[in-house]
Amino acid sequence: MSLLKQWRDRAYDESANKGDLQRFWADYFEKEKSIYAELLKNPEEEVTGSVKELAEKYGIDLMTMTGFLDGINDSLKTPNPIEEMDEETVVSLGFDKEKLFKNMVAAGAEWLYGLEEWEAIYDEETRKRLYLEQKASGTVKKGPKIYPNDPCPCGSGKKYKKCHGRNGANRYEG
Repeated sequence: MSLLKQWRDRAYDESANKGDLQRFWADYFEKEKSIYAELLKNPEEEVTGSVKELAEKYGIDLMTMTGFLDGINDSLKTPNPIEEMDEETVVSLGFDKEKLFKNMVAAGAEWLYGLEEWEAIYDEETRKRLYLEQKASGTVKKGPKIYPNDPCPCGSGKKYKKCHGRNGANRYEG
């Protein structure tokens, strides 16, 4: 069984006791926070090593390192082969700073995007801008309401109800 499957089976076990799962995640988040704090101290350095070596470097177990690699993978310059990795797989923690910050915001992980180490990387104004950009990217904006007797936005010259609004099918999507 792959490390990632083992991690996900443990971390997302719906049959587990809720209290145990909450303690599991609280412990994980503390370890995750300390690893990110370390990485952010020197954001230009590309930390590499086997999964086992990195777990030892950061003083965590193999499963926690697997969870960390799963979490950071979307923020890396080159994603790791997390689906098939084992403890000897060499991985990289070379992350894209902006992508990492925005992914932390998207995850609602204030304890991560609020780390003081970010202050040495981005000034307050930049952090605020990145935060707002990420929040706005998840906002769905609806176009103006089209009424049945309005001209169809496709430009056919017909009323909406006789064109794309007919029988609720073929809705105009702009």
